[in-house]
Amino acid sequence: MTLRHLRRYATVTTTNKLPILYNSTTTDDTVTLQLLAWGRGSSGQLGNGKEETQIYPSPISSLITPRSFNLSSTTFLNRNNNLIEIGIGCGLFHSAVLIDGRLWIWGKGDGGRLGFGHEDTVFRPTVNPNLNSVRSIALGGLHSAAVDSFGQVFTWGYGGFGALGHSVYTRELLPKRVEGTWEGKISQIATSGTHTAAITEAGELYTWGRDEGEGRLGLGPNRGPNEAGGLSIPTKVKALPVPVVSVACGGFFTTVITNDGHLWSWGANSNNELGRGNRVSGWKPQPIPGLEGVCVIQIASGGYHSLALTDEGRVLSWGYGGHGQLGHFSTQNQPVPTVIESLASEKVVYIACGGSSSAAVTDEGKLYMWGNSKDGQLGVPGLPEIQPFPIQVKFLKDDDGLGSHNVVAVAIGASHALCLVSRTNDS
Repeated sequence: MTLRHLRRYATVTTTNKLPILYNSTTTDDTVTLQLLAWGRGSSGQLGNGKEETQIYPSPISSLITPRSFNLSSTTFLNRNNNLIEIGIGCGLFHSAVLIDGRLWIWGKGDGGRLGFGHEDTVFRPTVNPNLNSVRSIALGGLHSAAVDSFGQVFTWGYGGFGALGHSVYTRELLPKRVEGTWEGKISQIATSGTHTAAITEAGELYTWGRDEGEGRLGLGPNRGPNEAGGLSIPTKVKALPVPVVSVACGGFFTTVITNDGHLWSWGANSNNELGRGNRVSGWKPQPIPGLEGVCVIQIASGGYHSLALTDEGRVLSWGYGGHGQLGHFSTQNQPVPTVIESLASEKVVYIACGGSSSAAVTDEGKLYMWGNSKDGQLGVPGLPEIQPFPIQVKFLKDDDGLGSHNVVAVAIGASHALCLVSRTNDS
């Protein structure tokens, strides 16, 4: 399978006086992107310097980048190394943007999840000087993870249940390299509240962190050293018989895409999280049935649900639906991956999950969101707390001569969201 690596091309003129996080040294052939945030902001996670909820997407900074770039999502296999890497991420109460190897991070700082060497809240995007050449990021509940250009993994924050992979269960206030036993480079990292997964370039999967019976690590009963329901040493998932190319960590479960585009899952299943048509939990990785002939290119997981994106641009969802996060016009659980019919007329190119919310970006740059709207995290004012079907997020046009927004990427936390947009002139 060839993974789709997204690029965006646009011509933008701007007079908007937002803080500029990156300014390309290229004198021409550039694009101006805006970073927007919305939802709950009580912990500084919106990056606008305020501690209040923002019910509508609001610009917080700009990036002036080369017209062509790599969009960092979950993997960077076979990417053009001559292009800069750009990506965004949301954790429980913190946020980050990756620009050309530099990590800008902000939000609640307790546990050291920001990696600045302290636990203070940071209210605006701030460069972390303790990391270089970052190529991929993953934000959890109280911790964070990154992969650099050398394929090394760094983690920091609260290490309860071994979530950091440092053979310790305490906090790390600064990024620290994970001493894994894998051979070669790590190509992708994913994390949830308390467990983490990493994939090598050869397609081997290593996991660590909280396990406690549901088996979300996929390691079985003889997993090795452990303490207090967790495993602090990265360990190979030997029960996977085929190479994997992408992984998503849900609240208590794990899902991967294999190199042939198929889905495998394991862990907790009391809310149909595994997509197997039943509620039987289990540590052993198994293929998700009923997807013969379907090629999946992206996977995203929330607390108790998942989305999958096919190579045809269709979105499947399954798991817990109590907040409408499955997009099927109901709050019922969905035991098997099912196409979201209201998006069937669109070609989706990017998906994201928060704790109980979901999002999709189309090839035309439109953003759709659905699910839990209690804290304004869907970016559409006036929605009920439960939004059970996709609704398009509209963006305000400022009085600065700019026109429509073209969404590049989206990320969702428990109660807030970020997106990157380019804005084309309508004239």
